Amino acid sequence: MYTTHSPSRPYDLLIFDWDGTIMDSTNAIAACIQTACLAVGQPKPSLKLAKHVIGLGLREALVLCAPNLPSKDYDSLSKQYYQAFLDQINSLYLFEGVKEQLNQLVSQGYLLAVATGKNRHGLNKVLEQTQLTNIFSATRTPDEAAAKPAPDMILELLNELNIPASRALMIGDTTHDINMAHNAKINSFAVSQGAHTEETLVLSKPTYLASHISELTPWLISLS
Repeated sequence: MYTTHSPSRPYDLLIFDWDGTIMDSTNAIAACIQTACLAVGQPKPSLKLAKHVIGLGLREALVLCAPNLPSKDYDSLSKQYYQAFLDQINSLYLFEGVKEQLNQLVSQGYLLAVATGKNRHGLNKVLEQTQLTNIFSATRTPDEAAAKPAPDMILELLNELNIPASRALMIGDTTHDINMAHNAKINSFAVSQGAHTEETLVLSKPTYLASHISELTPWLISLS
């Protein structure tokens, strides 16, 4: 798909995290993790911990939040989480202005992709719900490639879309996103609107740190 880059764009491919970056779902996910842990008889993890693990693969996240749960019971914990999330999925919305921003970026010639901690079923469901399925050229989930912060999802997207690493940017709200970008040797744009605070994100040394996803387009324009 990639031929030659446009000098009017600093990048050709923008790879987005989903939860906490595109969708305002951080608090809901953290609450679902807490609910699921209690449902299987585990202590309620702190809100800070429940938010910190967002963006990892679900198994990795749940192991961190319920470290004393027997290994055989993690499937049950996962089911409790999925049920809690499905119970409130219709009350979740995109961050204000994100849909318009994504359409604008496509109109400017950018390819868009998603690399998320959600599984394939969950991602397809929210893409359909938000009517964004067709705006992304490719997507990856942890059931298709190694979870963040491993670089595999990004590397597979670069390969599928034939984009050099130097022409790709990762956009996310957690250090898991930024570290995945580092591991894939691409630049990153961090937003502190989601799971991880500005103080936490700055430690992972993103290429740029913003308070909200709405700052992405102006920043890209400033680089042109």
